Amino acid sequence: MNLNDVHVRKATSDDFSDVMNVERLAFGEEDEARLVKDLLADASAEPFVSLLACYQGEAIGHILFTKALLEGSNPSPSVYILAPLAIKPAYQKQGIGGLLIREGHRILKEMGVELVFVLGHKEYYPRHGFKGKAEEAGYPPPYPIESIYADCWMYQFLIPKTKDFPKGKVKCAEALDKPEYWRE
Repeated sequence: MNLNDVHVRKATSDDFSDVMNVERLAFGEEDEARLVKDLLADASAEPFVSLLACYQGEAIGHILFTKALLEGSNPSPSVYILAPLAIKPAYQKQGIGGLLIREGHRILKEMGVELVFVLGHKEYYPRHGFKGKAEEAGYPPPYPIESIYADCWMYQFLIPKTKDFPKGKVKCAEALDKPEYWRE
């Protein structure tokens, strides 16, 4: 498969069953599909960015970015959380996740988003510009993360000037604001 043949586009409500199928197959369970369903229905997650990667008419990947806030900053800078990123098993390790991240970041930059967070694989996301140990950088997650997973809570600025950027605890969308989602 050539990445040039993969088409990334915004997911619509008509794509809901394809999104759910990608999430279920990618993770082999219902948890992430349920989270995505809840986030897509959560007004506190809006405006979200939901993207589908398609190859030869088949939905093979999905990524979701939802609105977040920095507590103590008034107004809060524009921040988002990436959760989840899902690729069907037959298409994993072929660059589709990176393609979805890049397109998501491009759209978020156009929206004026300044900072993106992710709780994810510490080997994977740094390859796409994320820096680990976001809490040490001044951005505690919504729930405590075990110290052995501190470098899995990551951040990436989408703006060039970050010297005086506000710090603060990240407040996520209500659907994501559950302790079970903050365990690696």
